[in-house]
Amino acid sequence: MVRSYLRWGPTQAFGIICSPGANGAFDGKLAYVPGLEDVLVWDVKKAQLLEMWHETGHREEVTCILRSPKEDIFAVGYADGSIRLWNSTTGTVEVALNGHKRAVTAMAFDKEGTRLASGSMDTDLIVWDVVAETGLFRLRGHRDQITSIRFLQTPLSLDDPSTSDAPTVSTTSLPGYLVTTAKDTFLKLWDLGTQHCIQTTVAHRAEIWAMDINPAEDTIITGSGDGELKAWKIDRAALGEGLREEESGKISKFIQPLGSLPNSHNSKVAQIAFHQSGLYVAVQNQEKAVQVFRVRSEEEVRKKMARRKRRVKEKKKGKGKETTGDAEDVDMADAHAEDGPIALEDLYTNHVIVRGSGKIRGFDFVAEDAGLKGDVQIFLSLASNAMEVWTVPSPSKLKVDPTTEPARAYGLDLPGHRTDIRTLALSSDDELLASASNGALKIWNVKTLACIRTMECGYAICSTFLPGDRQVAVGTKSGEILLYDIASASLIETIKAHEGTVWSFDVRPDGKGLVSGSADKDVKFWDLEPANAEGGGPSSRQPLTLSHAKTLKMSDDVLGVCYSPNGKLVAVSLLDSTVKIFYEDSLKFFLSLYGHKLPVLSMAISSDSKLIVTCSADKNVKIWGLDFGDCHKSIFAHDESIMQVGFEPRTHNFWSVGKDKLLKYWDGDKFENIQKLEGHHGEIWALAVAHNGRFVVTGSHDKSIRIWEKTDEPLFLEEEREREMEEMYERGIADSMNREDQPIGGDGEEVAGPESTEVNKQTAETLMAGERIIEALDVADAERASWKQYEAATAGMSEDQKAKVPPPTKHALLAALGDVEPAAYVLSTVAKVPTAALYDALLVLPFANVISLMHYLDEWAQREWNIALTSRILVFLLKLHHHQIVANRTMRTVLIPLRTHLREALKRQKESIGYNLAALRYIRRQDEANRTAEMYEEGLDEKTIKDRITGGKKRKRVNIRA
Repeated sequence: MVRSYLRWGPTQAFGIICSPGANGAFDGKLAYVPGLEDVLVWDVKKAQLLEMWHETGHREEVTCILRSPKEDIFAVGYADGSIRLWNSTTGTVEVALNGHKRAVTAMAFDKEGTRLASGSMDTDLIVWDVVAETGLFRLRGHRDQITSIRFLQTPLSLDDPSTSDAPTVSTTSLPGYLVTTAKDTFLKLWDLGTQHCIQTTVAHRAEIWAMDINPAEDTIITGSGDGELKAWKIDRAALGEGLREEESGKISKFIQPLGSLPNSHNSKVAQIAFHQSGLYVAVQNQEKAVQVFRVRSEEEVRKKMARRKRRVKEKKKGKGKETTGDAEDVDMADAHAEDGPIALEDLYTNHVIVRGSGKIRGFDFVAEDAGLKGDVQIFLSLASNAMEVWTVPSPSKLKVDPTTEPARAYGLDLPGHRTDIRTLALSSDDELLASASNGALKIWNVKTLACIRTMECGYAICSTFLPGDRQVAVGTKSGEILLYDIASASLIETIKAHEGTVWSFDVRPDGKGLVSGSADKDVKFWDLEPANAEGGGPSSRQPLTLSHAKTLKMSDDVLGVCYSPNGKLVAVSLLDSTVKIFYEDSLKFFLSLYGHKLPVLSMAISSDSKLIVTCSADKNVKIWGLDFGDCHKSIFAHDESIMQVGFEPRTHNFWSVGKDKLLKYWDGDKFENIQKLEGHHGEIWALAVAHNGRFVVTGSHDKSIRIWEKTDEPLFLEEEREREMEEMYERGIADSMNREDQPIGGDGEEVAGPESTEVNKQTAETLMAGERIIEALDVADAERASWKQYEAATAGMSEDQKAKVPPPTKHALLAALGDVEPAAYVLSTVAKVPTAALYDALLVLPFANVISLMHYLDEWAQREWNIALTSRILVFLLKLHHHQIVANRTMRTVLIPLRTHLREALKRQKESIGYNLAALRYIRRQDEANRTAEMYEEGLDEKTIKDRITGGKKRKRVNIRA
């Protein structure tokens, strides 16, 4: 009989505050930060996790987060090149966009939030239509990872005096421009109307890592890998005129250099951002600081220049002269300052430096808040799994007191570790979990996943709960054993146990002792005793202490120690790759297990004390019998070093974790891998198996802790292997179809050639969607063919004869759906394919199925079923299969009636939409007329009324001359 197991599955990851894979966004109250593959929503003031945006089955890490101008929409880029648009109100994915082959590194929305531009490590730039949920085009020109993207509005909507006062002019219909930077040192300006790069500038000698455009859209600041900051002027007048030749014969430049900005650091500029008011610009270096510059107004700069000139003149004339001519000198200086160019150093002045408590991953300016009284808040997401909000003092405060420093308003760091989680331990009732890292020991409630205690400790290597679950013992790198009391969250005792690192310890099965192994080649045995002599036994509520009982000297560093559950044996693993087993009572040598090529890092003994499993840095797991010390099986288990193993209680099944980020479940009797569990994004250092066998806990380099639970779903090994093979096969097909040298549409054209191309990417989901469309077409074609045969057979019969011939049996699938028509069934199948994946799914269709689909498109057009979808599919298929359609004369019989029917349907829809638009415009005019009449009654003049209706606020623009 085939043996079945129960499937294990992941639950929520915890211990993550903010992972370093991406930047964060902050709106003054809520922080939206990456949590590995999820997006976490924190209330920073309350230090409370409100939401976790998690998509089941998606395990790729978040690499980019961007808030849309439509406030409840967030664009999130992932390491597999996909982008998901999340709705913050519902916490669900609205659309998934697939186009990039590697991790998304930069994104930007236009001002209306209708278009999204994304850049990736694959050097491609894709512009997406957010409303239609499709990729508009792919732009190629950069030679390395794209680092920054910004939209630039078409000058017509900003500078043209003929349209500046007209409220009816819309910028959404205007294509605009895109400014991009990349690690290839290029600053590029793209015209989205022609889909071509119209200017390429070698901006820096080193890689460009950051760029931003000021709110007035006339200045660009770029930052490079060598710490250099440069400012660039956008020539709006030249942009309005387009590409043209100057008198010298050169093409006009739209982006011109202004000069360099002073930077206090020489390290990589990681991020640049303007405050939405345009008064501040912040520059983040690779270190722990964000430098905030203040942007002076033109009036301030002129005054400063006038004062500087006046001081120069006073120095020349001498200090004692105070005549009426001084006023004239000042006036002359003012006049001269008005005419002279403004220097960058005068316009951008150092304001403050914000220093975070750890390495800064990214920052975000907080929107203006009336409660701050002129101050500005800046949000920092740290690479050390923490976040902070700092208040930057206003210029007026600094003028009163120049020593005023930025103040930390909020900090969030308690619900997670700053460094790698090196050890985990579960209490005997499986309700508490202890996790320790370099610097912190934390106690977690397993049910609520809340961090209930945080205690400082040294560099923790191993840990365990002591009997009674009231204390935790931690072994450190410095050779100490630290005893902590959970109730009081305090360090009770520090025992200098060893001269070297305490690599491992284990509590004796009877709960009265503990064994520790260290790099000083000693195995020490300790008795657990009450701290007060008059107290009871170890099970009493009194704190316990360790009393040294005996020492076992070894020939090499001790890496692991382990008691057998029956308490008779103790196993010791050494640096020489062997495992020695001794009798616990006499410490007499019993067995030596040798076979590993590299040191054994962890061991576990089954609950019946018959098997011992060892794991090593040689990537192998070995299963040994404890009766004779024979090796039952050696398994190549992981692709990297195996860090820890643990037996499931009351079985011979065991777990292993390794540096390859995987958790694996094994059958120790049949020597087979039962299940492979993926989820962590870094090396897994620690493993703890629940005493009741219902769950396991893992801790990783990615600073997350994950609980994996046993489900009631049965698992069969053959089915599991088949499923893994299918996944590999589908992934292989998708990868082969996404190859760059694979021409699409049969043109035979090299994909690397054109600057602008189509956006497509095959995934397992799109392949499945394509297969579903093919199946639906086959079912519908078979149904129609059977009815045609029936009609042909009964063509010459009378009504009585026809009644005797039975009609064909309805296809089982169509009958189950309620006797649905074939055309309606195909439409419902196609309509269920997500809009973003539709074109990629249609790419899979063979040409025979395309011809069949054309017939259904004609029928949908005739009946006016989903005309928008019908039109989109038809245009795409005509583009894709143009050569075959032109060469195949039989297609004329399909396309000519389809053109007639679709035009008629579109004409009717256009008339309906035009009628509705006219009605809406009429309603708007009526509303404006009523509002104007009310305002005239208030006694306002015509200009004020116009301003109020349009709601337009014009900002004064400052022109900087190079």
